[in-house]
Amino acid sequence: MTQSVTVRVPAKVNVQLSVGGARPDGFHDLANVFLAVGLYDEVTVEPADELRVTCSGPDAGQVPLDRTNLAARAALELARRHGVDPAVHLHIAKDIPVAGGMAGGSADGAAALLACDTLWGTGASREELLEICAELGSDVPFALVGGAALGVGRGEQLRTLEVGGTFHWVFALAERGLSTPAVFREFDRLNEGVRIPEPVASQELLEALAKGDAAALAATVSNDLQPAALSLFPALADTLAAGRASGALAALVSGSGPTTAFLTADAESARTVADALRASGTCRTVRVTDGPAPGAAVV
Repeated sequence: MTQSVTVRVPAKVNVQLSVGGARPDGFHDLANVFLAVGLYDEVTVEPADELRVTCSGPDAGQVPLDRTNLAARAALELARRHGVDPAVHLHIAKDIPVAGGMAGGSADGAAALLACDTLWGTGASREELLEICAELGSDVPFALVGGAALGVGRGEQLRTLEVGGTFHWVFALAERGLSTPAVFREFDRLNEGVRIPEPVASQELLEALAKGDAAALAATVSNDLQPAALSLFPALADTLAAGRASGALAALVSGSGPTTAFLTADAESARTVADALRASGTCRTVRVTDGPAPGAAVV
């Protein structure tokens, strides 16, 4: 039996997040265009006396180390389905912001699933892995797939998308996190009594991705959760303004926030925007990367 397996998994940015009204089950229908970007967590799994989770890296102290952690839940579900004892040590090396709207927890779930499948030799099909991912959470399947994809339903039903080039991004990390359920609750509050249309993907945005056209993508990015995130964390407006003023083609809250994402024309512009954001005093730290990035993979 293999002694340990490490899986690397990317963060995501939502270049479009269209949100429908609340469903009877409390979820919302989404049209969610995901782009994987080159910030990664690594999850290493090895046999142990019992299931345990450890974490290192920035903000590791904010990561739950019990069985509510998506990495632990992934291991438990795969073990249950295949009659395996889930006695493993899962170590998460964090580099994706915690509670930052970049699906770091979801990424860890996907990585742990692939790592345990490899370690245990369960031979689960891609379909089964994606099914378990969807049970774990709306963003988990995309972390397994990577690249770019349109997520519908609550975001878990994926269609992979063509991307015709590299997109350069700057991410500004906020002083504190935001809870995704709290942002959705605020979205519902702000839209009380409003008729919300069915969420659909923007054709112009999909064409911009396929062409690799940063200016066209910038003109079409959108996030229906941004007003709710700004309502709960008004200071993010200053970060968005600072990024726009320094030459970003587009500025938006990433997913449920509070990380803010800035699309730039090229790598040099990204460095300029990053320097301006660092100097602005409106964020805790800044990361520069690009996308699309590959999905979860054994390293």
